[in-house]
Amino acid sequence: MADRLAHRGPDDSGVWGDAGTGLALAHRRLAILDVSPSGHQPMHSLSGRFVITYNGEIYNHLELRAELQASGVRIAWRGHSDTETLLAAIETWGLEETLRRAVGMFAFGLWDRADRRLVLARDRIGEKPLYFGRVDGAFVFASELKAIRALPGFRAQIDREALALYMRHSCVPSPWSIYRAVRKLPPGTWLELKAVDAVEEVKTYWSAHEVALRGINQPFKGTETEALDEFESRLRRTIVGQMISDVPLGAFLSGGIDSSTIVALMQAESREPVRTFTIGFHETGYNEAEHAKAVARHLGTAHTELYVTPREALEVIPRLPAVYDEPFADSSQIPTYLVAALARQHVKVSLSGDAGDELFGGYNRYLWTNRLWRRLRSVPLWLRAGLARAVHALPPSTWSRLASPVLRLVPAGLRYANAGDRLHRLADILPIPDPQRLYLEFVSHWRRPESIVEEAREPLTTVTDSSQWLKSGTIEQQMMYLDLVTYLPDDVLVKVDRAAMAVSLETRAPLLDHRIVEFAWRIPPAMKIRDGRGKWLLRQLLYRYVPPELVERPKTGFGVPLDSWLRGPLREWAQALLDPQRLRREGLFQPEPILRRWREHLSGRRNWAHHLWDVLMFQSWLEHAR
Repeated sequence: MADRLAHRGPDDSGVWGDAGTGLALAHRRLAILDVSPSGHQPMHSLSGRFVITYNGEIYNHLELRAELQASGVRIAWRGHSDTETLLAAIETWGLEETLRRAVGMFAFGLWDRADRRLVLARDRIGEKPLYFGRVDGAFVFASELKAIRALPGFRAQIDREALALYMRHSCVPSPWSIYRAVRKLPPGTWLELKAVDAVEEVKTYWSAHEVALRGINQPFKGTETEALDEFESRLRRTIVGQMISDVPLGAFLSGGIDSSTIVALMQAESREPVRTFTIGFHETGYNEAEHAKAVARHLGTAHTELYVTPREALEVIPRLPAVYDEPFADSSQIPTYLVAALARQHVKVSLSGDAGDELFGGYNRYLWTNRLWRRLRSVPLWLRAGLARAVHALPPSTWSRLASPVLRLVPAGLRYANAGDRLHRLADILPIPDPQRLYLEFVSHWRRPESIVEEAREPLTTVTDSSQWLKSGTIEQQMMYLDLVTYLPDDVLVKVDRAAMAVSLETRAPLLDHRIVEFAWRIPPAMKIRDGRGKWLLRQLLYRYVPPELVERPKTGFGVPLDSWLRGPLREWAQALLDPQRLRREGLFQPEPILRRWREHLSGRRNWAHHLWDVLMFQSWLEHAR
């Protein structure tokens, strides 16, 4: 199992077993703090009571050491690793108090030799992965599925409910996994197991739901300047803590608001130029490297950029099933892997700007949903439903042909390609009765997964079960909350963790410090979304370091020209994976809806790239996992 995870920890490995209880722990180490042998794992506490296998970083571990010593606890430290600090804190304060005090990202398994209990715990936001389940009656856990698949007796039964969720979200959301026998430990929780045949008990030590409600009900009362000053002070302290490393450290820099803010504060705290990294594409509309270079030049960082050819990007695709180890279809996984591989050539740790959108209202859907709903609700539902039926009565190609004479009168820069396709998408949302379902429309790929996955029933999730939503706050706040507990941990953080760890690179996200998250939820909506743009407070902070003209531009995302690739260099590869006989033989998908979209995409009548990518990434993963 440990050998399967060598990429996550190439520097050292260890196995420890307790023959009397039939328990074993294994670890692969990526040495960041205390690279000496004193950081070896599995690690015992000083008394020998606790044994841990742990992945992550406790950023405030030096503060915890000082608190332990100030409380009169005498500890003969063996080294200066955060693992040793974590064990000493658990031994002194207990598990729950330590989890509340710890600031960081982590997943760990802890064996209590005195009480003969196993504990699994995961960080508050879900930066580090943790799978668990049963194999031939044994309780097992690991950072990635490939370690669990290594066990004799593992049965790789696809969970069709999880597959239906994957088709909606392009990832398998927590607590599901693609396998029936395995689940993910949700963020902010810990699990206790006192006997191998006992039922696992999952407990919550930090709740994003409670944090969001408390922030809405107890908002920041100061002025905008006071909010900005406090935010800057908090984020600078966080970044100082996350820059602690015994190995080379740098940062991803796209030139956008989030990464530029992190790099600006890093450079303000560093005596040396910060190492920054970006990749560029030659295709128009997908290249942000020039913007990143301008920001790097202004801040004085030691900047490295790499322009990637389509061939180099396409060569990543065969590696994706092994890298992500579970069906995953966010196509920005390709540039994420490439920038991680670039950074790893120079550093071992890289900071990122992840979570700026979710915490400060950066996604376009926050703006579009409210704006669109205000217009929709002024039209009676029966009339909207009738208009939708009328539009759907004709195929998109016919609407495109009918619109062609009108579009010729429109300036070239304002013309829509596939006008009929866009009209059909508008018709899809016309009958929607409330803004919450409008949000679901924006975040769903396949809107009716049960019609695609054979014999599947899509279970309710936080997104589809309205009883789990916030009961107060604006539409934008409700959407930001849903993204914080679903899209961020299940998509964004999975994408970054697996891509980076595949090349043995540790990533750190200062905006995910739970104290920053809690402060962000106290910020009133007007300090986040203003004048038709999101991330107002984050922008004001960045403007203290970087001129607005260097970072202000339309949001493009971190994408690749997937639609044209599927019609061109990826066509043969996709055709083989979508072979109708193959799909029928596997018995997981209903072929016709998929093949219809494939034909429409190839013809250019519709752009189904992201829907097809969901299927292709699953098919590619299934082929790899056999």
